Amino acid sequence: MIVFPNAKINIGLNVVEKRSDGFHNIESVFYPIFDVVDVLEIVESDELSFSSSGISIPGASSSNLCLKAFQLLKNEFDIPPVKIHLHKMIPIGAGLGGGSADAAFTLKVLNELFQLELSNEKLCAYSRMLGSDCAFFINNKPVYAAHKGDEFEAISLDLSAYKIVIKYPNIHIGTAEAYGGIVPKLANKNIKDLIETAVVNWKETVVNDFEAAVFPHHPAIKKMKEQMYLNGAVFAAMTGSGSAVFGLFEKK
Repeated sequence: MIVFPNAKINIGLNVVEKRSDGFHNIESVFYPIFDVVDVLEIVESDELSFSSSGISIPGASSSNLCLKAFQLLKNEFDIPPVKIHLHKMIPIGAGLGGGSADAAFTLKVLNELFQLELSNEKLCAYSRMLGSDCAFFINNKPVYAAHKGDEFEAISLDLSAYKIVIKYPNIHIGTAEAYGGIVPKLANKNIKDLIETAVVNWKETVVNDFEAAVFPHHPAIKKMKEQMYLNGAVFAAMTGSGSAVFGLFEKK
């Protein structure tokens, strides 16, 4: 079975507080991007294996989230070994959620392939064991995200009237680097309320806290955002903890 795990963007991101477990509580809006995808193939096999092509994936293959997703279900269901191949096209360390999408889609494929009949609610629960934003890719619809980025509230947000342009500066922003420059604080106004206003207002109201931490060390990323506005973007921002930048452009 072949599927296409998609990217997501963050429209605004506030780091609210540091948790006692070392993670941070955030608030953000997650929006799926179906034009930016990886390619994931999973077939039944005599032995478990994982391979990849495309963008090089750092670290040992044995630690890949796709394999972890398989093992998670294998621990509870008598499923046979599979052969997993991932063609990686979503940039890594870009704030686009590619790794999380790959893990979530692995769960969805295994559920269908072996007729486990797991509900989306149950798949979300498994996804949360793999990563904070993995569960988003189970339903793959716009949400307001809170807590660690793993608790969601469905929202009505349709950006189909805009062309979404994403630029990746080939800079990897690690989680430790991104959070190292952050001072958690409550936002003056909830992002969920801000995105209900006209998109033309977002430039002045919707912010990503990570920009203040990342831009001074990576001016090329700041320049990319500025160029989005110079080229006519209605709204532009870094997504997640970086380093990709997106812009919303009126199609007309």
